[in-house]
Amino acid sequence: MTVGRVAAQNLQTVSYNDGTQRLNGLVTSNAGKKLPGVLILPAWMGIDEEARTAALELEKQGYVAFVADIYGEGNVPADIKAAGAIAGTFKQDYALYQRRIRLAMEALINAGADPERIAVIGYCFGGTGALEAVRADLHIRGAVSIHGGLAKDPARPNQPVNTHVLILHGASDPYVSDAEVQQVRNELDAGKADWQLVMYAGCKHTFTNPASPDYNAVMAARAWQQTLLFLKEVLTGV
Repeated sequence: MTVGRVAAQNLQTVSYNDGTQRLNGLVTSNAGKKLPGVLILPAWMGIDEEARTAALELEKQGYVAFVADIYGEGNVPADIKAAGAIAGTFKQDYALYQRRIRLAMEALINAGADPERIAVIGYCFGGTGALEAVRADLHIRGAVSIHGGLAKDPARPNQPVNTHVLILHGASDPYVSDAEVQQVRNELDAGKADWQLVMYAGCKHTFTNPASPDYNAVMAARAWQQTLLFLKEVLTGV
């Protein structure tokens, strides 16, 4: 593992690998202090400003935060069409997505986070990833899906859920149907999960992202506070 500084943002680049594929994540400057860790899974354009900002804000709360590189070096999408294609590949090959999440979690732990106090949060495509971390039964205390895709292939069996789950969902999200919301509820109930679903009135898909036309500042602030409350509960027991 190699580490280099991203000076302007007080984050460090952490390079790790999936076989021959080089991956370049970002970790907060408090790495190595055996603090609770939060793995951040970015949206479908790859590591973006929302993910970076979340990492820095989580550092202020006393967490080591790590932004995962899911696609890998040389695979950053140039536009929305390319992002849709590469994200779709990972959604179909969920085992690959789960492996990239696990490798990022290992990089977070190697950077000094407490392995017994890890949570995952994800935005959009990364919100889907947060649920895949749950489905992969990774050793995490909690998962937060923020305007993520919720459904999985019905052919995939439901299984026990061994972590806490929080879903933050725009009530007017055109990309997630009511049936998919019900499907994930059924899945979590079947797994006997401790889960929460918070729906934000009038919000479309990427309502937490200031760069999105769907951005809703009031609801984004509420969603962030809900995330912090959840993380505090599952990672510190307060």
